[in-house]
Amino acid sequence: MSIASDHWLTGVRHVVSPNCDDRPDPEDISLIVLHGISLPPGEFGSGLVERLFANQLQVDPAGPMADLVGLRVSSHLLIDRDGLCTQFVPFHRRAWHAGRSAWQGRPACNDYAIGIELEGTDALPYTEAQYRRLIPVVKTLLATYSGLSPEAIVGHLEVAPERKTDPGPRFDWQRLLLAVI
Repeated sequence: MSIASDHWLTGVRHVVSPNCDDRPDPEDISLIVLHGISLPPGEFGSGLVERLFANQLQVDPAGPMADLVGLRVSSHLLIDRDGLCTQFVPFHRRAWHAGRSAWQGRPACNDYAIGIELEGTDALPYTEAQYRRLIPVVKTLLATYSGLSPEAIVGHLEVAPERKTDPGPRFDWQRLLLAVI
């Protein structure tokens, strides 16, 4: 696994998302934000997350996902329950994943962060396949972007604590961090 000169990860699926723009400083990649997501909430394998990130999700305004109507979001990567990794945004561009956020007093995390979504919920452990994919991805990111470090790998809950709880208490931080040091 490597990252090509166009900032796309090799050996993974690519689905281009329009939900991105230029970073203020494309050289400033200094944070990895891990997220958890499922659509509908608590369900896996629906393909709806990919459709959401590609602006192809049809939502009933009166249905259970009404809060997604008109939402324009995407992470850089999504790792599903089977470990399939899909990249939506090249790493040198700003993906719209963290929303209103700050890390160590620095606002607007999307400006300098890489967002990785894991298909999951706060209530369930993530799968072995997800860790087997996530660990080499993070190692590759750390080896490629000099501004990143294991200390700069955080959860969405750490950059938006009033709004978010993901990737949740069932995410094995120790396993990830020991594997990438």
